[in-house]
Amino acid sequence: MKPTDPRIRAYTDDHIRTLLAELQERGKKFGLIWPSADLDHTLDGRVLVRFNTAPTSTLLNLLVLLLDAEREHPCDS
Repeated sequence: MKPTDPRIRAYTDDHIRTLLAELQERGKKFGLIWPSADLDHTLDGRVLVRFNTAPTSTLLNLLVLLLDAEREHPCDS
């Protein structure tokens, strides 16, 4: 997803917080943590995520990569 995708505008702060929590949980399985990941501010109607002010699309793309990795290499719990 590109940062300019118009669907990004539909995500609220609450949606982003939920996605960040999912990213944190899924990332742990692979040893990936983002302790400072949080909401940053809104720019041009788009919520930015604090990965050095990355757009929400970065969060969504990271989640897709983690989901793909889980499907390809399921971790034993």
